[in-house]
Amino acid sequence: MRMILRRSNPGLLMNNSPDELRRLACEACRHCLGSKERQRYLTQLIRLVKSRLWRDNSPYYQDALQQTWIYLCQNLCEGKTAKPYDPEIASVTTWLNKYLKFRLSDFEQAVKADRARYVSAYGEDGGTADVVATLTAKPEIPPILERVQDWLNQNAGELRKIHIANDPKINCYELILRRLPPETPWQALENEFGVSYKTLESFYRRQCKPRLREFGRAEGHLNS
Repeated sequence: MRMILRRSNPGLLMNNSPDELRRLACEACRHCLGSKERQRYLTQLIRLVKSRLWRDNSPYYQDALQQTWIYLCQNLCEGKTAKPYDPEIASVTTWLNKYLKFRLSDFEQAVKADRARYVSAYGEDGGTADVVATLTAKPEIPPILERVQDWLNQNAGELRKIHIANDPKINCYELILRRLPPETPWQALENEFGVSYKTLESFYRRQCKPRLREFGRAEGHLNS
């Protein structure tokens, strides 16, 4: 992905101005996939751009928003599922808003299609009632990625204490952070830490994943 980073006076930029968002996108793509540096810039970009995104009161807005964050992580630089972001064509906000509105439209069309598949059921008064109308609406899902990041930051001290024997730098905080979207490949972590990816994956499965699942259950995202 080619991006031209023009230097500007940071004092003239608002925290979430288009120029600042573009700068963060460029900085993220200067660093290799899975690196700490890219993850840091992506996190900053997400925190700033969220206040500029399209908002509405649809019951599936949060679901569409989650898909938008995943889309950002996968296609900002490499273009895993679509063409990579091009700063010469659109701002980061315009690019993401276009995708977000498409996903909202997809959800709306899916709901209409589901309603069309339901037959009308007879009510007690002999009239007809839409079966879908009797179903409990699904509660809005909070931004999962952001909630996990907040949980990591709040519990960083404890999570860093859980590490591979004699190697404190390989701990639950670092591994969970690096396995968030966009996931750092195990092979890349093996090269960085100098430890077999099988050892890293085993430690993650035994020590880190159970704590992440416990958080998920506490948040109501997992049933068991």
